[in-house]
Amino acid sequence: MYAILDIETTGGKYNEEGITEIAIYKFDGFKVVDQFISLVNPEQPIQPFVVNLTGINNDMLRNAPKFYEVAKRIVEITKDCILVAHNAKFDYRILRTEFRRLGFEYERKSLCTVELSQKLIPGQPSYSLGKLVRSLGIPLSDRHRASGDAQATIKLFKMLLAKDVEKNIMKEHVRKEPKKNLDTKLVFILEELPSETGVYYFHNENGDIIYVGKSRNIRKRVNQHFTNDNPKSREMQKKVASVSFELTGNELIALLKENQEIKQIKPKYNRALKRDIFSHALYHSVDEKGYINLKIGKAVSSRDRITTFSSLRSAKNSLTKWVEEYELCERLSGLHGGKGNCFAYTIKSCHGACVEEEQPETYNERVRELIDRYSYKNKDMLLVGRGREVDEKSALLIEDGEFKGVGYFNLNHQINNLDIIRSIITPMNNNRDAEHIIQSFLRKKHQFKIIQLSIHE
Repeated sequence: MYAILDIETTGGKYNEEGITEIAIYKFDGFKVVDQFISLVNPEQPIQPFVVNLTGINNDMLRNAPKFYEVAKRIVEITKDCILVAHNAKFDYRILRTEFRRLGFEYERKSLCTVELSQKLIPGQPSYSLGKLVRSLGIPLSDRHRASGDAQATIKLFKMLLAKDVEKNIMKEHVRKEPKKNLDTKLVFILEELPSETGVYYFHNENGDIIYVGKSRNIRKRVNQHFTNDNPKSREMQKKVASVSFELTGNELIALLKENQEIKQIKPKYNRALKRDIFSHALYHSVDEKGYINLKIGKAVSSRDRITTFSSLRSAKNSLTKWVEEYELCERLSGLHGGKGNCFAYTIKSCHGACVEEEQPETYNERVRELIDRYSYKNKDMLLVGRGREVDEKSALLIEDGEFKGVGYFNLNHQINNLDIIRSIITPMNNNRDAEHIIQSFLRKKHQFKIIQLSIHE
């Protein structure tokens, strides 16, 4: 659990500042589960430049609670939490100073979104909260007010969690969690999981990831792990100390993240996805008469392919459907052997390319339509789909036929600038499995909007 906070102060000499406003949002990595926002009477005047910066003046604070009146609430809402703030050293120092004045030693672990941003989003011209979130397309209202800055920090932290491919933030979180005995552990874990789409991670007591999975309903799927009685499930139930998760908003991104995480982390209890998840591919060539021929074959990395399939049966079923849809020749598509006309010509669904009645130029146009639709080789495009929240969209970037990664953006933000698109994208591996996952997903009915990009200068 995280406590994302922002503090406004009076300004003045080091360690003599007083708090004028505080906002704390208790955040479980997915949503805000509690919050505390309050003006605070610092019992000292505010520096004039701070009044101009925040808009908070001495009159506004005259009837506000003093710090000792809100201290108990701050302790309660941040209990068992990691403090998260933009320039956390400042906010944590101010809090500890105020508590020391009350004779209380306040201690929490902390994470700084400035330091995390510098590591996970390098190359930004500025890491001040205002300039950074603006460059990343994150909305920010009420700048230099505690609630507005803290809400922007939540959005930024969610992006950083997504970009934390090494899962160091997750591991720190897991190590911080109090240990529970086996009888109650699994019940507590399930209570904290969402019934939404994403990737989930089983951690052992050291925070190491021992299993990765994906589901359209994380809580339901993890519950199946916890109630299964096979030897592997029973062993995992004993080893798992915590389950973290990353919501993706849609199944395609969940599939891609699961594929990458298993290949990179190689968790002890994952066996699937350690090898290629497809076996066959659709190839094309031009015969001596100028017709484009299609052929299903074993997937070979050295050959250019239109698209890939998880089995020979899946490949034949898809190709049969496409031959009918595009009115292609069964023999030139490898579905009908021998010489002479194909069966489709007999029932008038083939225009006669097999007996040279249809010219290659006309026939090849329809074949190229099929290739263009199901292959993204050399293409530049953005796949825009459902996000993790109602005011958010997901983005999957393909440049020059290579999958670059995924990211999220606010609905009110226009992502027509390639630099902004690249800044919100978390890089992911462009391997053959990722290509297969994207292509096979797009062959099905989906709700992604495909935007063709013009990005080459």
